[in-house]
Amino acid sequence: MIVFTTVPNSSQAEALAEAIVNARLAACVQILPPMTSIYIWEGKVQKEAEVLLLIKTLPEKFNELERFIIDHHSYDVPEIVAVEPAKISASYLKWMQRVIS
Repeated sequence: MIVFTTVPNSSQAEALAEAIVNARLAACVQILPPMTSIYIWEGKVQKEAEVLLLIKTLPEKFNELERFIIDHHSYDVPEIVAVEPAKISASYLKWMQRVIS
C-alpha cells in the first residue's frame, strides 16, 4: 500500500518520514521535491508550495499510520490517501513485512 500525504516544507517532511519509519509504520518513505498545490480552503482558492510523501506500508498498518499522521501533522486536515498496488514484487513485499511486522 502507498499512502500519500503532503506537508508545507522539506524539514517537516523529513521529520514526519523519520518518525513514521522509526515507529515501524512504514518500510520506506520517499520525499518528493516541492510542488504547487491548488485547492479550496474555507471557501477560497489557495495556492501553496507543498512536499509530497509516498509512504510504503502494509494494509494492516493503515489505521495506525493514519492516526499517527493526524497526531503529528501541522495541518488541520492533512491529506491521507491510500492506494493498493495492482502488483508488487514478492521480494519487496517480503522485505516490507520483515521490517514493519
